Amino acid sequence: MSLLYISENGAVVSIEANRVKIKYKDGMVRSIPIETLESITLLGKSQITTQMYEECLKRGISVSYFSKGGKYFGRLTSTTHIKARLQRMQSSLYDTEFSLVFSKKIIAAKIRNQEVVLRRYAKSRNIDVEKHIFQMKNSEGKVSYCAKIAEIMGYEGIAAREYFDGLSACIEDDFKFKGRTKRPPMDPFNSMISLGYSILMNEIYSEIESKGLNPYFGFMHRDDENHPTLASDLMEEWRAVIVDATVMSMI
Repeated sequence: MSLLYISENGAVVSIEANRVKIKYKDGMVRSIPIETLESITLLGKSQITTQMYEECLKRGISVSYFSKGGKYFGRLTSTTHIKARLQRMQSSLYDTEFSLVFSKKIIAAKIRNQEVVLRRYAKSRNIDVEKHIFQMKNSEGKVSYCAKIAEIMGYEGIAAREYFDGLSACIEDDFKFKGRTKRPPMDPFNSMISLGYSILMNEIYSEIESKGLNPYFGFMHRDDENHPTLASDLMEEWRAVIVDATVMSMI
């Protein structure tokens, strides 16, 4: 399946003879079969024709909108995959034992993946990060004994600080940063991973919807956070190995 990303301003997306056509401002035209298209993501000021919108809704192809800098605005989605009975079951699991067990598994996996990424780049630069790894493993061990989700998130925060401190020591001076910052990100590294996290969440959001679940009925992140909490839950494990590792390789 194809995931279509358009980051150039002035592009126009249309449908012709079962092919999605993308016409760019410089006149270049590209096309892909609509049968292979899973989602469209627009970053910047591009346009989609009414006929293409209609085809997306009929086929269940989601369309997501971001600013050029990666700020998420919203999405066009079809209702063809909604499964009310499944969503009632999903909602009933909030604040149950399932939520606690689920959160422990996600955060333990997240910390282990952070350890893998940190060791990889520390080894390539011959940097000693063992003190950071020790603290991360300590937090990972304590997660399994937590009785509340708030405690789990507390240890997740401790591990994250150690991880990003160690990661900053592994990169060139031009991209060094002083911890994780967001809304807004305060340096180039944080800007890059923020964009990556937004794209990752968008992909997971689409997958959740395609299974008939509700992206806003999460278990670990709380309802009052006013964002798709299930998508936030499921992306935690993959932040380091997909986004952070990609950015580290780029810089």
